[in-house]
Amino acid sequence: DLVKGEIEFRGLNFGYDGKPVLHSLNLRIPAGSSMAIVGPTGSGKSTLVSLIPRIYDAAPGMVLVDGRPIREFSLASLRGSVGFVPQETFLFSDRIRENIALGVESATDQEIHDAADAANIAADIAGFPERYQTMVGERGLTLSGGQKQRTAIARALIRNPRILILDDALSSVDTHTEDKILNHLREVMQGRTTIFISHRVSTVRNADRIAVLHGGKIVELGTHDELLALNGYYSDLYNKQLLEEELAEV
Repeated sequence: DLVKGEIEFRGLNFGYDGKPVLHSLNLRIPAGSSMAIVGPTGSGKSTLVSLIPRIYDAAPGMVLVDGRPIREFSLASLRGSVGFVPQETFLFSDRIRENIALGVESATDQEIHDAADAANIAADIAGFPERYQTMVGERGLTLSGGQKQRTAIARALIRNPRILILDDALSSVDTHTEDKILNHLREVMQGRTTIFISHRVSTVRNADRIAVLHGGKIVELGTHDELLALNGYYSDLYNKQLLEEELAEV
Protein backbone atom coordinates (compact mmCIF):
# COMPACT_ATOMS: atom_id res chain seq x y z
CA ASP A 1 0.00 0.00 0.00
CA LEU A 2 2.97 2.31 -0.60
CA VAL A 3 2.18 5.75 -1.95
CA LYS A 4 4.28 7.02 -4.89
CA GLY A 5 2.85 10.51 -4.72
CA GLU A 6 0.92 11.38 -7.88
CA ILE A 7 -2.08 13.51 -6.96
CA GLU A 8 -5.08 14.29 -9.10
CA PHE A 9 -8.20 16.37 -8.54
CA ARG A 10 -10.84 15.27 -11.01
CA GLY A 11 -13.94 17.38 -11.58
CA LEU A 12 -13.65 18.43 -7.96
CA ASN A 13 -16.53 20.31 -6.36
CA PHE A 14 -16.32 21.05 -2.67
CA GLY A 15 -17.90 23.34 -0.12
CA TYR A 16 -18.68 23.74 3.56
CA ASP A 17 -22.15 24.10 5.07
CA GLY A 18 -23.73 24.33 1.65
CA LYS A 19 -21.37 27.13 0.57
CA PRO A 20 -19.38 26.04 -2.51
CA VAL A 21 -15.62 26.75 -2.32
CA LEU A 22 -14.07 24.77 -5.21
CA HIS A 23 -15.75 24.43 -8.62
CA SER A 24 -15.23 21.58 -11.14
CA LEU A 25 -11.50 21.77 -10.62
CA ASN A 26 -9.10 19.54 -12.58
CA LEU A 27 -5.43 19.34 -11.66
CA ARG A 28 -2.78 16.63 -11.88
CA ILE A 29 0.48 16.76 -9.95
CA PRO A 30 2.97 14.13 -11.16
CA ALA A 31 4.77 12.07 -8.51
CA GLY A 32 8.04 13.69 -7.51
CA SER A 33 7.22 17.12 -8.93
CA SER A 34 6.66 20.43 -7.15
CA MET A 35 3.48 22.48 -7.50
CA ALA A 36 2.97 25.96 -6.09
CA ILE A 37 -0.51 27.33 -5.54
CA VAL A 38 -1.10 31.07 -5.47
CA GLY A 39 -4.23 33.17 -5.34
CA PRO A 40 -6.09 35.72 -3.25
CA THR A 41 -7.27 35.03 0.29
CA GLY A 42 -10.47 33.00 0.27
CA SER A 43 -9.85 31.44 -3.16
CA GLY A 44 -9.83 27.91 -1.68
CA LYS A 45 -6.08 27.16 -1.51
CA SER A 46 -6.00 25.72 2.03
CA THR A 47 -9.22 23.81 1.41
CA LEU A 48 -7.73 22.20 -1.69
CA VAL A 49 -4.60 20.88 0.03
CA SER A 50 -6.58 19.76 3.11
CA LEU A 51 -8.37 17.21 0.91
CA ILE A 52 -5.11 15.27 0.36
CA PRO A 53 -4.61 13.97 3.94
CA ARG A 54 -8.43 13.87 4.22
CA ILE A 55 -8.72 16.60 6.84
CA TYR A 56 -11.89 17.16 4.84
CA ASP A 57 -13.47 14.57 2.57
CA ALA A 58 -14.42 15.32 -1.00
CA ALA A 59 -17.04 13.19 -2.76
CA PRO A 60 -15.74 9.76 -3.87
CA GLY A 61 -13.63 9.72 -7.05
CA MET A 62 -12.76 13.43 -7.01
CA VAL A 63 -9.36 13.10 -5.31
CA LEU A 64 -6.94 10.42 -6.53
CA VAL A 65 -3.50 9.36 -5.36
CA ASP A 66 -1.40 7.25 -7.76
CA GLY A 67 -4.48 7.03 -9.98
CA ARG A 68 -6.59 5.42 -7.24
CA PRO A 69 -9.49 7.05 -5.43
CA ILE A 70 -8.05 8.34 -2.18
CA ARG A 71 -10.48 6.35 -0.01
CA GLU A 72 -8.96 3.08 -1.24
CA PHE A 73 -5.93 3.82 0.95
CA SER A 74 -6.21 3.29 4.67
CA LEU A 75 -6.20 6.58 6.55
CA ALA A 76 -3.07 5.43 8.41
CA SER A 77 -1.04 4.68 5.26
CA LEU A 78 -2.31 7.85 3.56
CA ARG A 79 -1.45 10.13 6.47
CA GLY A 80 1.81 8.28 7.04
CA SER A 81 2.85 9.30 3.52
CA VAL A 82 1.96 12.98 3.90
CA GLY A 83 3.96 15.63 5.74
CA PHE A 84 1.56 18.52 6.32
CA VAL A 85 2.79 21.90 7.60
CA PRO A 86 -0.20 24.11 8.44
CA GLN A 87 -0.30 27.90 8.60
CA GLU A 88 -0.93 27.85 12.34
CA THR A 89 1.71 25.74 14.05
CA PHE A 90 0.86 23.95 17.26
CA LEU A 91 3.69 23.22 19.70
CA PHE A 92 3.29 21.17 22.86
CA SER A 93 4.68 22.04 26.28
CA ASP A 94 7.45 19.50 25.92
CA ARG A 95 11.07 19.30 24.90
CA ILE A 96 11.92 20.54 21.42
CA ARG A 97 13.08 17.01 20.65
CA GLU A 98 9.57 15.61 21.25
CA ASN A 99 8.00 18.43 19.28
CA ILE A 100 10.07 17.49 16.23
CA ALA A 101 9.69 13.71 16.65
CA LEU A 102 5.90 13.95 17.09
CA GLY A 103 4.29 10.74 15.85
CA VAL A 104 7.65 9.13 15.08
CA GLU A 105 8.46 7.44 18.39
CA SER A 106 11.35 5.49 16.87
CA ALA A 107 13.20 8.65 15.76
CA THR A 108 16.91 8.66 16.58
CA ASP A 109 18.83 11.75 17.70
CA GLN A 110 20.56 11.78 14.32
CA GLU A 111 17.23 11.76 12.43
CA ILE A 112 15.90 14.55 14.65
CA HIS A 113 19.06 16.56 14.03
CA ASP A 114 18.91 15.98 10.26
CA ALA A 115 15.27 17.08 10.11
CA ALA A 116 16.10 20.22 12.14
CA ASP A 117 19.02 20.91 9.83
CA ALA A 118 16.90 20.57 6.68
CA ALA A 119 14.30 22.91 8.18
CA ASN A 120 17.00 25.46 9.00
CA ILE A 121 16.29 25.42 12.75
CA ALA A 122 19.34 23.40 13.94
CA ALA A 123 21.49 26.50 14.50
CA ASP A 124 18.79 28.07 16.69
CA ILE A 125 18.44 24.88 18.75
CA ALA A 126 22.22 24.77 19.27
CA GLY A 127 21.83 28.15 20.99
CA PHE A 128 19.02 27.02 23.33
CA PRO A 129 20.04 26.44 26.99
CA GLU A 130 19.64 22.67 26.83
CA ARG A 131 19.62 22.26 23.06
CA TYR A 132 17.22 19.45 22.02
CA GLN A 133 16.24 18.84 25.67
CA THR A 134 15.01 22.44 26.04
CA MET A 135 11.39 22.74 27.12
CA VAL A 136 9.27 24.88 24.78
CA GLY A 137 5.71 26.12 25.02
CA GLU A 138 3.90 27.37 28.11
CA ARG A 139 6.33 25.90 30.62
CA GLY A 140 9.50 26.60 28.68
CA LEU A 141 11.15 28.74 26.08
CA THR A 142 8.86 30.83 23.89
CA LEU A 143 9.73 30.42 20.23
CA SER A 144 9.28 33.14 17.61
CA GLY A 145 6.75 32.63 14.83
CA GLY A 146 9.53 31.75 12.40
CA GLN A 147 11.09 29.24 14.82
CA LYS A 148 7.69 27.61 15.33
CA GLN A 149 7.17 27.29 11.60
CA ARG A 150 10.62 25.79 11.09
CA THR A 151 10.01 23.32 13.94
CA ALA A 152 6.79 22.29 12.18
CA ILE A 153 8.71 21.77 8.92
CA ALA A 154 11.25 19.58 10.77
CA ARG A 155 8.30 17.64 12.23
CA ALA A 156 6.94 17.02 8.71
CA LEU A 157 10.34 16.05 7.27
CA ILE A 158 11.19 13.49 9.96
CA ARG A 159 8.30 11.35 8.69
CA ASN A 160 10.20 11.03 5.42
CA PRO A 161 6.97 11.71 3.51
CA ARG A 162 6.27 10.91 -0.14
CA ILE A 163 4.13 14.05 -0.26
CA LEU A 164 5.05 17.31 1.50
CA ILE A 165 2.41 20.05 1.80
CA LEU A 166 3.35 23.54 3.01
CA ASP A 167 0.18 25.55 3.62
CA ASP A 168 1.58 29.08 3.59
CA ALA A 169 4.07 27.71 6.10
CA LEU A 170 6.80 30.24 5.41
CA SER A 171 4.79 33.41 5.93
CA SER A 172 6.43 34.35 9.23
CA VAL A 173 10.04 34.02 8.12
CA ASP A 174 11.82 36.70 6.11
CA THR A 175 12.63 36.23 2.43
CA HIS A 176 16.28 35.39 3.14
CA THR A 177 15.40 32.58 5.61
CA GLU A 178 12.72 31.38 3.25
CA ASP A 179 15.28 31.04 0.44
CA LYS A 180 17.57 29.04 2.73
CA ILE A 181 14.76 26.71 3.81
CA LEU A 182 13.58 26.19 0.23
CA ASN A 183 17.08 25.40 -1.00
CA HIS A 184 17.41 22.79 1.76
CA LEU A 185 13.97 21.43 0.94
CA ARG A 186 14.81 21.09 -2.74
CA GLU A 187 17.60 18.67 -1.82
CA VAL A 188 15.51 16.80 0.76
CA MET A 189 12.46 16.58 -1.50
CA GLN A 190 14.24 15.23 -4.57
CA GLY A 191 11.89 12.60 -6.01
CA ARG A 192 9.00 13.46 -3.68
CA THR A 193 5.85 15.42 -4.42
CA THR A 194 5.86 18.90 -2.90
CA ILE A 195 2.87 21.25 -2.87
CA PHE A 196 3.18 24.68 -1.38
CA ILE A 197 0.85 27.60 -0.96
CA SER A 198 2.46 31.00 -0.79
CA HIS A 199 1.81 34.67 -1.36
CA ARG A 200 5.40 35.39 -2.33
CA VAL A 201 6.47 35.06 -5.95
CA SER A 202 10.05 34.55 -4.71
CA THR A 203 8.86 31.33 -3.06
CA VAL A 204 6.89 29.91 -5.95
CA ARG A 205 8.98 30.87 -8.97
CA ASN A 206 11.16 27.74 -8.81
CA ALA A 207 8.30 25.24 -8.60
CA ASP A 208 7.95 22.87 -11.57
CA ARG A 209 4.48 24.29 -12.11
CA ILE A 210 2.38 27.05 -10.59
CA ALA A 211 -1.41 27.03 -10.35
CA VAL A 212 -3.33 30.25 -9.83
CA LEU A 213 -6.55 29.68 -7.92
CA HIS A 214 -9.22 32.35 -8.12
CA GLY A 215 -12.79 32.00 -6.87
CA GLY A 216 -12.37 28.25 -6.44
CA LYS A 217 -11.21 27.68 -10.03
CA ILE A 218 -7.77 27.30 -11.59
CA VAL A 219 -7.43 30.30 -13.88
CA GLU A 220 -3.75 29.99 -14.85
CA LEU A 221 -1.35 27.03 -14.86
CA GLY A 222 2.25 26.77 -15.99
CA THR A 223 5.86 27.58 -15.17
CA HIS A 224 6.91 30.98 -13.81
CA ASP A 225 7.99 32.12 -17.29
CA GLU A 226 4.84 30.78 -19.00
CA LEU A 227 2.63 32.58 -16.49
CA LEU A 228 4.53 35.86 -16.85
CA ALA A 229 3.95 35.64 -20.61
CA LEU A 230 0.16 35.42 -20.05
CA ASN A 231 0.13 38.95 -18.58
CA GLY A 232 -2.65 37.88 -16.24
CA TYR A 233 -3.12 37.49 -12.51
CA TYR A 234 0.33 36.00 -11.87
CA SER A 235 2.27 38.63 -13.78
CA ASP A 236 0.34 41.38 -11.93
CA LEU A 237 1.29 39.78 -8.63
CA TYR A 238 4.91 39.50 -9.74
CA ASN A 239 5.19 43.12 -10.86
CA LYS A 240 3.51 44.37 -7.69
CA GLN A 241 5.95 42.44 -5.50
CA LEU A 242 8.98 43.59 -7.52
CA LEU A 243 7.86 47.16 -6.97
CA GLU A 244 7.35 46.59 -3.23
CA GLU A 245 10.86 45.12 -2.93
CA GLU A 246 12.39 48.06 -4.79
CA LEU A 247 10.57 50.54 -2.56
CA ALA A 248 11.64 48.64 0.55
CA GLU A 249 15.28 48.92 -0.48
CA VAL A 250 15.24 52.68 -1.00
